Amino acid sequence: MAGTSSPEAVKKLLENMQGDLRGLSLECRKKFPPVKEAAESGIIKVKTIAARNTDILAALKENSSEVVQPFLMGCGTKEPKITQLCLAAIQRLMSHEVVSEAAAGNIINMLWQLMENSLEELKLLQTVLVLLTTNTVVHDEALSKAIVLCFRLHFTKDNITNNTAAATVRQVVTVVFERVVAEDERYKDAVDQPAAVQGNSNRRSVSTLKPCAKDAYMLFQDLCQLVNADAPYWLVGMTEMTRTFGLELLESVLNDFPQVFLQHQEFSFLLKERVCPLVIKLFSPNIKFRQGSTTSSSPAPVEKPYFPICMRLLRVVSVLIKQFYSLLVTECEIFLSLLVKFLDADKPQWLRAVAVESIHRLCVQPQLLRSFCQSYDMKQHSTKVFRDIVNALGSFIQSLFLVPSAGNTSATPNQTGSNASGNTGSAQTNPGVLGMGGGATVLPAFEYRGTWIPILNVTIQGSAKATYLEMLDKVEPPTIPEGYAMSVAFHCLLDLVRGITTMIEGELGEAETVIQTSVEATSLPAQSSEQDLQSVSDQSEKELVNRAVWEEMVNACWCGLLAALSLLLDASTDEAATENILKAELTMAALCGRLGLVTSRDAFITAICKAYSIQGQNVQMISPSSESHQQVVAVGQPLALQPQGTVMLTSKNIQCMRTLLNLAHFHGAVLGTSWQLVLATLQHLVWILGLKPSVGGALKPGRAVEGPSTVLTTAVMTDLPSISSMISKLFENSQYLDDVSLHHLINALCSLSLEAMDMAYGNNKEPSLFAVAKLLETGLVNMRRIEILWRPLTGHLLEVCQHPNSRMREWGAEALTSLIKAGLTFRHDPPLSQNQRLQLLLLNPLKELSNITHPDIRIKQLECVLQILQSQGDSLGPGWPLVLGVMGAIQSDQGESLIRTAFQCLQLVVTDFLPTMPCTCLQIVVEVAGSFGLHNQELNISLTSIGLLWNISDYFFQRGEIIEKELNKEEAVLQKQAEEKGVMLNRPFHPASPFDCLWLCLYAKLGELCVDPRPAVRKSAGQTLFSTIGAHGTLLQHSTWHTVVWKVLFHLLDRVRESSTTADKEKIESGGGNILIHHSRDTAEKQWAETWVLTLAGVARIFNTRRYLLQPLGDFSQAWDVLLDHIQSAALSKNNEVSLAALKSFQEILQIVSPVRDSEKPETPPAINVSVPLVVGTAATSLGRSFMRTDSIGERIGRYNGSELPVVTDEIEDLNLWWAAWNSWYRIGSESTRPPVTCDKLAFIPSQPFLTALIQIFPALYQHIKTGFSMDDLQKLGVILHGAVSVPISSDASPFILPSYTEAVLTSLQEAVLTALDVLQKAICVGSEGMQIMYPAIFDQLLAFVEFSCKPPQYGQLETKHIANAKYNQAEWVALNYVPFAERSLEVVVDLYQKTACHKAVVTEKVLQNIIKTLRIPLSLKYSCPSESTWKLAVSSLLKVLSIGLPVARQHASSGKFDSMWPELANTFEDFLFTKSTPPDNLSIQEFQKNESIDVEVVQLISTEILPYANFIPKEFVGQIMTMLNKGSIHSQSSSFTEAEIDIRMREEFSKVCFETLLQFSFSNKVTTPQEGYISRMALSVLLKRSQDVLHRYIEDERLSGKCPLPRQQVTEIIFVLKAVSTLIDSLKKTQPENVDSSTWAQVIALYPTLVECITCSSSEVCSALKEALVPFKDFMHPPAAKVQNGES
Repeated sequence: MAGTSSPEAVKKLLENMQGDLRGLSLECRKKFPPVKEAAESGIIKVKTIAARNTDILAALKENSSEVVQPFLMGCGTKEPKITQLCLAAIQRLMSHEVVSEAAAGNIINMLWQLMENSLEELKLLQTVLVLLTTNTVVHDEALSKAIVLCFRLHFTKDNITNNTAAATVRQVVTVVFERVVAEDERYKDAVDQPAAVQGNSNRRSVSTLKPCAKDAYMLFQDLCQLVNADAPYWLVGMTEMTRTFGLELLESVLNDFPQVFLQHQEFSFLLKERVCPLVIKLFSPNIKFRQGSTTSSSPAPVEKPYFPICMRLLRVVSVLIKQFYSLLVTECEIFLSLLVKFLDADKPQWLRAVAVESIHRLCVQPQLLRSFCQSYDMKQHSTKVFRDIVNALGSFIQSLFLVPSAGNTSATPNQTGSNASGNTGSAQTNPGVLGMGGGATVLPAFEYRGTWIPILNVTIQGSAKATYLEMLDKVEPPTIPEGYAMSVAFHCLLDLVRGITTMIEGELGEAETVIQTSVEATSLPAQSSEQDLQSVSDQSEKELVNRAVWEEMVNACWCGLLAALSLLLDASTDEAATENILKAELTMAALCGRLGLVTSRDAFITAICKAYSIQGQNVQMISPSSESHQQVVAVGQPLALQPQGTVMLTSKNIQCMRTLLNLAHFHGAVLGTSWQLVLATLQHLVWILGLKPSVGGALKPGRAVEGPSTVLTTAVMTDLPSISSMISKLFENSQYLDDVSLHHLINALCSLSLEAMDMAYGNNKEPSLFAVAKLLETGLVNMRRIEILWRPLTGHLLEVCQHPNSRMREWGAEALTSLIKAGLTFRHDPPLSQNQRLQLLLLNPLKELSNITHPDIRIKQLECVLQILQSQGDSLGPGWPLVLGVMGAIQSDQGESLIRTAFQCLQLVVTDFLPTMPCTCLQIVVEVAGSFGLHNQELNISLTSIGLLWNISDYFFQRGEIIEKELNKEEAVLQKQAEEKGVMLNRPFHPASPFDCLWLCLYAKLGELCVDPRPAVRKSAGQTLFSTIGAHGTLLQHSTWHTVVWKVLFHLLDRVRESSTTADKEKIESGGGNILIHHSRDTAEKQWAETWVLTLAGVARIFNTRRYLLQPLGDFSQAWDVLLDHIQSAALSKNNEVSLAALKSFQEILQIVSPVRDSEKPETPPAINVSVPLVVGTAATSLGRSFMRTDSIGERIGRYNGSELPVVTDEIEDLNLWWAAWNSWYRIGSESTRPPVTCDKLAFIPSQPFLTALIQIFPALYQHIKTGFSMDDLQKLGVILHGAVSVPISSDASPFILPSYTEAVLTSLQEAVLTALDVLQKAICVGSEGMQIMYPAIFDQLLAFVEFSCKPPQYGQLETKHIANAKYNQAEWVALNYVPFAERSLEVVVDLYQKTACHKAVVTEKVLQNIIKTLRIPLSLKYSCPSESTWKLAVSSLLKVLSIGLPVARQHASSGKFDSMWPELANTFEDFLFTKSTPPDNLSIQEFQKNESIDVEVVQLISTEILPYANFIPKEFVGQIMTMLNKGSIHSQSSSFTEAEIDIRMREEFSKVCFETLLQFSFSNKVTTPQEGYISRMALSVLLKRSQDVLHRYIEDERLSGKCPLPRQQVTEIIFVLKAVSTLIDSLKKTQPENVDSSTWAQVIALYPTLVECITCSSSEVCSALKEALVPFKDFMHPPAAKVQNGES
């Protein structure tokens, strides 16, 4: 306005006006004077106004009627030139807004006249337009007249006018409505007028409307009337009108000014009452029309759809729905239903096309669709409009594929019939196909079952740019190009999906953030006002409502969408189209997922998967023909149990794949159970593309799956890495999923894996490892919350690890171990060290693997353990028991490599990690180490494990205090827990303290190893066990020793004994490989013997060295008995090695003098020894338990904790122990020396060293039991000593034991026996009177040994050979040379007797007699004795003994105690002096003379020690002696002498001595009793008589023999007699005369004649002897008388 009201503009206006008026007057001055005048007066008027008024424009407007008048008159002239000038002038005025209402009315009337005269039609239109647009002065009737004028000009004959008029009408209508808008704007602040009553049926009731609105209302109402072919109410003067134009105007008003209708109820009323019924009425031909039902012969033009109207109606409907949906809910339902109907296949093609376009317009308005859903679909008993729209689109698309010919009906301009259209249709379809076949460039298209529909680029995404709805100039239906409808429908679907999903997701996002913020607000500590809470609840209510709408929308559309999209996807041959379809399916799936609509979500995902999963055409091997326009990129075998044929992957499949990946990638959180589908499909792809898992579970292109048919094109090969990384990324993204979604993913992978496992059963083909690899990958990226998925994850992998297919298993183990390692190295929060539960959870599957028997799995498990130890060993903490359990779970049968790996782990633990592990685990370490010792696969491992046990024990020792503290602490906790539960604390070796239990477990383990089947292990374990107990046993509490003794040591002894006694005696050929076994170890029995030896020795050593600890234990004596029992059974075992060792152990335990050994006596004995209790009191509290290695006494005393004072062992108890030992010793002795019952070659005979050792034990033992040693015991001892000495030696041992036979040496056994007796006799010697009664028994024993010299003892029925005859290599028994032993025994006897002859017991028990009796044996044998020395010694011993014993015997003569001895002695002398054995032939003369001198000695003994005391001696004895001397004096000699020797061998000396003794005692002047004299005389007479007999017999024989010499023997005898006679006479002469009886002399003289008779003998020897015999007779040549008398007296 400023432009027209500025002074310059006004000035210009005035000038122009004046100019116009002048011009007018000029033009009219000739023809039309009135006009000219008017013009001129007008000029004056203008000038006047200008002059008088300041506001010139207002003044002009006021006077406008007058100002305008000249121009109106000018127009009235109907002269074109004038009219034009006038119209221009009027326009100028109007443009300056100086026209009043009245003037305007006049102008319009004038224009109407011009119109009726058809003058200046265009100028008219222009003027009207200017008039109406510049101001609002024209209204009501004037306005209606102006509008009608324009309408009428629209229907002229002139095309240009018509079109201009049409444009003007449109503009005018717009102006009318714009005024309403402006008016509303002006009044918007005014108080609202009371609304008109809605639903008022009076059309004219517009009184409430303001002026502009009223005009608009009237105009719109008449437009409706006109379209409906009714008369207008307001637009008076209309002559004609077209519906198309009316509809266009209606559409533009509705489209441009929706707010007018929405704000004014009058207008809304018009819409409802007028517009909608009108539209519905006009639609009727389209609804009723059925294509093909009207034949060309009977056209029904009324009812036939008319394209221009139909199309415009659709446009109106689009606007109505878009703008007034909220007002016209019901009406819209009808419109939408109609739209849906128009898509039917039996409607004309153009109708379907415009309907699709209309629907497209709706589809791009998601909010509108949402409203449909809320208003219809969600209401009961209402049409499901939204659902129907979607379904209709689907059926529409389907119908396009099914009826190819119908698609082109409209293509024929004259729709004559279906026939023609069919032809054309096919003609139009074929070129495309042919083009394809000919290799032309492929158009984007859909192809389905032979129907080919090109895809046209109809619109840009998200906008509904219609083609046919815009064809307002077309009257005839246009030709719809092929594929157009399809393309639009396709875009409808895409836009629909895009719109809905974007909208809902946006709203969802907003709702989530609102909830989020409100939750945060409420959770703030500040006081939230109730109002806030209220808003939250409103919010959530609103969300519930929204959610219901979203869900309904999705539920309404998903089926239809899915059907349509799947069909299109199937048919699509264009990559971009496929991409779009897949994207739509993906977004829908994601949306459904977000809304939790499982069925629909799964359906979409299934569709994508199906499109990938090679169905239908793709399964058979097909060549890319015209049938499939997809490029084949890969061929492979399907992943199935029995793969049939091959599978082809096309590029479309790969596209689907990428979509799936994207879906899983970005929408994993909402997939839930559909993961199963997605993953199964991905797995298939991975399978066909031959991707194999690599470290960490990522997939890498591996060699393709075995199978001849696997082919990958280069196109897909280059894609492989990206596909692989996409798949990996997908699983990496799982870390952003929430817990529930993650569980869905894990579950899906697990079930997928289960399927793969099922397929891999029963064959060793390559399995699908996709699921396992991905489980691993998922686990690795979700370490921060591993707890929530650990159990399902590892539980499944453990199942995989048990699978029979090795490749499957291997990956299961790989995945599991990688996860465990990753879990342990991951930096958890809180760290694992503070989260023990998690640590155990992570390690548990490692333990579970131990239940799987497959060695490859176990190797993996152990490698994992090794790696864990190397990286995490220091921080395992409570995980140790599990880790150790894994090592311990290896069994012997599981192969060497497995055991070796496990053992490696254990070694690492023992060397590096003992200090870092909790002390409670040490016991497990011990058990595991022990279990390796028991593995029998690899000896070295067993031996090394024993070494480890030794190292462990050392560690316990060094860190004892720390370990003990920690264990006690732990124990206290456990104790408390147990008490709370009310149960007993249950652990092995319970009452002992926890630290001691640790030791006991160690001992127990070593104990088990000590009975291992392998000797080397047993040996090593035994040495280690006893070394540990020896070295570290002092750490144990005193009470624990009880357990050590009973549960460890004795238990071990029992087992060893049992195994040894039952061991196999079969010879073992070689020790595995080519190791030779020594003959002393070549049977199991011998090997066990070694073990037994070691064990027994070890236990004995402990009993010996730790006696001071053991003795105070309550049951030491039982223990002692058990130990003795073991020693006994070992000693009696039929194995020399064992038995000997047992005795050594026996010796060891007996060498104990007192609990404290000398070396350890403390420096200050008094303090300790005197006040032990005092020291104990202080030490117990201060030392507690010392950890010194030494066994100092201070420590020992300290070890008895206060409560257990060291018990001073009672003497009596000690005695009991010794007696127990004695009993054992006796049992061993009696058993081992008892001869075998059978004389079997194989009988077991104890060895010499064994017996020696056995006997050697006795002296030590005896020292302790001597006080109570009784006769019985002595008897028992005797039996054993006797038995021991009797045992023969096996021939193969003899060279080592026996001295060469000639040397007189004792064996060590014999030495020992004598020593034993020696000890005894010494003890008796100093012992009490009571003990001395044992002397006789000792003598008996010794004498028994003496007998061995002549009569070696028999050992049962065993045949022994003489050593000379024994063959060393045979199992024969050799008798010992007992001579030295017997002789030594004899010496001992003599020695002893010399000391004890006078003892009462010796006297009473007839010891002397026994000695004599025993000596009689060798003496009687004399030369027959095995050894010459024997009888010589016997003689000398006899002489010695008698020299002592005879005086004693004389002393006790009266008591009769020696009565029986005398005859024995007599016999002994007899047997010796007149032995039956002949001297050996090789005896030299010197020897003989020596022997004779011994005989002489005996006779001298008789003469000195016996005969002088004849009165104290029984006379029978003396008689016997006499007889013997008599015999000796004339003893005949053996016949074996040679002539030369005779003189010497005659024992002349002996005979002489005999005679002399005989004579000496016969004529002894000391005869006290007559009897003695009588005995002497009788002896003489016997002697003489015998001489007489011999001589007589000789003479007789000599005579008879004639010339033959007599036998040598007889000659010798006679010579001897002759000599005896001469000796006798000599003796008689020397004797006192009174001692010789006269009868004796008579007998001597009576010999003379006989001697004389012998003179005739022929033997010179006899002659010389005779001479000597005759010579003494000269002394008898006396006068007879005196002599005789003398003799008489």
